[in-house]
Amino acid sequence: MSGPIRVTVHPPSPSGGRRVRVDGEILGLAHNVTDVAEFLRRAGWEIDPAEVPESPWIDWRGVGPERWGPEPIG
Repeated sequence: MSGPIRVTVHPPSPSGGRRVRVDGEILGLAHNVTDVAEFLRRAGWEIDPAEVPESPWIDWRGVGPERWGPEPIG
């Protein structure tokens, strides 16, 4: 692939999990960084789950890789 891949991890959904897109294509709903790494592996890119939070080509929308569940009510 030419140029860097563009991975977007969207904010947590109201029911939990975060939509993951690569170059605009939805790969799935991740519930942790291991899910993100698995989606990328299936798309042809190898990344260790430990590298996902700090990867410069992953755009974490809303919140960082520490949040996966629904927003707390309160």
